[in-house]
Amino acid sequence: MTPRRIDARSLRGLAHPLRMRILEALELDGPATSTGLSARLGESTGTISWHLRLLAEHGYIEEEADRGTKRERWWRVPPGGTVLNPADFRDDPETSGALKVYLEDLVERYYDRVRRYVAEDWSGEWQHAAGLSDWRDLKLTPEKLVALNEELQATIERYTGDSEDPDAMPVIVQLQSFPRRPA
Repeated sequence: MTPRRIDARSLRGLAHPLRMRILEALELDGPATSTGLSARLGESTGTISWHLRLLAEHGYIEEEADRGTKRERWWRVPPGGTVLNPADFRDDPETSGALKVYLEDLVERYYDRVRRYVAEDWSGEWQHAAGLSDWRDLKLTPEKLVALNEELQATIERYTGDSEDPDAMPVIVQLQSFPRRPA
C-alpha cells in the first residue's frame, strides 16, 4: 500500500508534541484505547481522547470498529502510513511553524530512543548486534544522496515484516542523512 503524502492541513493537525507521542505509541506498540494511552503517556483520558479524534480527522489513525465497546474505542494506525517531504513546505510561510515543530519533535524522539537504548541493560548478544555508527567522509551531490537513501530504504524493506522467531525483538533503525557545511 502506498503511503499518504502529508499536506499542509494535515501537517498542522499533526504538529503538536502530544499528538506526535500518541501517534508514535500507536506505531510502535499497536492499537490502544485512550485509557491505555493516558496511563502510558501520563495525560488525562479526556486530553488523549481529544487528540485521538484530531489525529483521526487528519487520517493519521482510525478506529478499530470490530474491537471494543461504545465506551471503549480502540485506535490504530491505518496500513500504508504517511510520508512527509519537508521540501513540499519550504516556500509556504503558513506551514513553516508547523514544519519546525514537527521536525524538532521528531529529532528529540529519535534522540530519546537512542538514549534509552544506551541506558538500558542489554545482553552481550544484543549489544554486539546493535550499532551506533556514522560516516563522515562522504561527498555526494543531492542526486547521489537521494540514490543512497533509496538503496538504504530498499534494504530495510527486505527485513521488514513479522518474524516468527521467538528470539526476535522489535528493532528500530534510525538513519539521518543530510549535508553539512564545512567549518
